[in-house]
Amino acid sequence: MAENLIIRLGSNHHNTIHWMVWNTHGQDIIASGELSGVDQLSQLTEKAQSREVVVLVPSCDVTLKSLHVPAKSQKAIRLAAPYMLEDELAQDVEQLFFAYGDNKAPQSDENCFVAVVEQQQMNYWLSWLNEAGISTKRMLPDVLALPDAQENWQAIMIDNQVLLKQHNWQGGLFDENLWQQANMLWKNGETINIDAFSTLPDCEENILVHPQPEELPLALFAQQLSHSNFNLLQGEFQVKSTRSPLLKTWVWAAGFAGLALLVNLLLKSATLWQINNQNHALEQQIIAQYKLAFPETKRVRISTIRSQLKRKMAEIGTTSNEGSFLMMLTTIQPAFSQVPQLKPESIKFDGKRNELRMQATATSYQQFEQFKTLLERQGFSVSQGAQNNQGDQITGSFSITAPKGGRS
Repeated sequence: MAENLIIRLGSNHHNTIHWMVWNTHGQDIIASGELSGVDQLSQLTEKAQSREVVVLVPSCDVTLKSLHVPAKSQKAIRLAAPYMLEDELAQDVEQLFFAYGDNKAPQSDENCFVAVVEQQQMNYWLSWLNEAGISTKRMLPDVLALPDAQENWQAIMIDNQVLLKQHNWQGGLFDENLWQQANMLWKNGETINIDAFSTLPDCEENILVHPQPEELPLALFAQQLSHSNFNLLQGEFQVKSTRSPLLKTWVWAAGFAGLALLVNLLLKSATLWQINNQNHALEQQIIAQYKLAFPETKRVRISTIRSQLKRKMAEIGTTSNEGSFLMMLTTIQPAFSQVPQLKPESIKFDGKRNELRMQATATSYQQFEQFKTLLERQGFSVSQGAQNNQGDQITGSFSITAPKGGRS
């Protein structure tokens, strides 16, 4: 897929959830935001339907360990590793989940790279996603999505915490108020170099911070995801594969005889249900299009929308060219859908010139250019007026003329 939906969950139900839609081809952000907790996670359900979902989890909940296990086969190594770590872990091995990486360590004898998580925490994360109707095939700790740390350590701030990658299989998440204490542990005379992609809290003298171009945390993570193939969804949490085509065919054949007896009744019921649904969907589409054209409207009734529309068109300045005006709005609607940050503030239609004049607001100048480009691809002639920066919003105007012989 050309787009990924990246979701960073929190440790508990009320932690902030960060999300971003990332264009993997253009390497740029399509949309991003924050949710105040798991209760709002369903707001991302629709965005997840047509995109590959990658879930990041906070590294404070994942312990990364690398060790040498005196065994030859991978199966033997993975059977022995949990019990070799038993004395270092605060909980019983039976309460923990172990996921393994296929890292290579050519300059050491380490042959086992393992991420340790509470089984209950894994269940929490997956249940939150399941309840929101979001499925994913990949989950990993956020620290593994930081850039390579072969030479310098890598760091970025997120939610007043420092995410730090010390080596390619070592790192963690540090609360800002505990950062100084962590610094003291590294105060052994050795100089430590950190590439920082955001401003960090004060560091000890032996820690040299090298500022890098500042990035949104999820944008930085997105750029590095292709460099790591690690996935927490292993073993008991591995995503189940879909049924084989042969098995599906057999199940269908077995049930066909029974379904044939009911097909006539079901067909009629389904047709009626479909008609009702289509009618409801059409009503919702009409209401949505009306609100798109007149965003200041708070309440729209389908029974009165015709009279409301006539009144609004009179306010816009034309009633004799209703068909052209509505057709033109319908034709440019996909451009609004692709640039949702651009909002129309006022619309005027000149029927004689078949021209629509619009005042709009957006969050960046690029969104005005993107909207103009989309319309020009449809054959419209588009002129932009002056654009002004008003705080966190950009205001500007368009003159949009329909193509001759036209769509509108």
